[in-house]
Amino acid sequence: MPESIEAIQGLLADHEYVSDRELATAVYLALGLDKPLFLEGEAGVGKTEVAKVLARALNRRLIRLQCYEGLDAAAALYEWNYPKQLLALKAAETCPADQPPNIFTEEYLIRRPLLEAISREADDDHVVLLIDEVDRADEQFEAFLLEVLSDYTVSVPEIGTLKAISPPIVVLTSNRTREVHDALKRRCLYYWIDYPSVEKERSIITRKVPGLEEALADSICRFMARIREGDFLKKPGVAETLDWARALVLLNRDALDEATVIETLGCIFKYEEDMRRFKDQVSGLIKGQCAPAAVI
Repeated sequence: MPESIEAIQGLLADHEYVSDRELATAVYLALGLDKPLFLEGEAGVGKTEVAKVLARALNRRLIRLQCYEGLDAAAALYEWNYPKQLLALKAAETCPADQPPNIFTEEYLIRRPLLEAISREADDDHVVLLIDEVDRADEQFEAFLLEVLSDYTVSVPEIGTLKAISPPIVVLTSNRTREVHDALKRRCLYYWIDYPSVEKERSIITRKVPGLEEALADSICRFMARIREGDFLKKPGVAETLDWARALVLLNRDALDEATVIETLGCIFKYEEDMRRFKDQVSGLIKGQCAPAAVI
């Protein structure tokens, strides 16, 4: 494990994740205290990427649980392999003298992400468990998750209690489409990832987009910062900035102009209403003559 906050920051930077000291501190403390790290923020600001980078940087296996409405314990924890159990029973019928097989053993267990992360077979099989967009799951699933993360054990009635050899690194993310219950947040270290500053975003895209000229990178980041001050249904995140930068490089553009922005607007916005609302203001934004608040 990295021995300092600076080491965490350097480790993330080595894997092309630009982190400020506050986020590096949260990661360092989560690792040192064996606590889940709860990352909240707008979509596309780099929450999920933290878990991916940690897995690569620490040479751990990444296990991802993508949350959605209606997610239940069977999809997140485990279920029985019914076809395999049925085949075992059918095979036993051909030898009636034999003892009936025990079809409720780990051999017939299908491990879903939570159980896979907890019940590892070897002490050197370290994992990073990413519970992505937990705010999309139901509140009932939150209560179940609370129980699993409290002591990293899973109770399988037919087998017994399966306990983690050592706690996995756990990263939870939320886009705040709804409020996550305080009970879950209290068991985690919390950090809000905001939209980056112009300087930070410029550093991100110049690292991740080969062939991007510095002047164009600066124009892109300043342009995106002004857009985020407007009133849109979905403001673009860093993910959209990266997509747009890569698109402009592919199109061999070295500066922003109104035609280019209009042609590539699908990289920035994901709602037709936002695109229509923006088009009337694009000329003023490019020339720097339009106040950010007027982009509505």
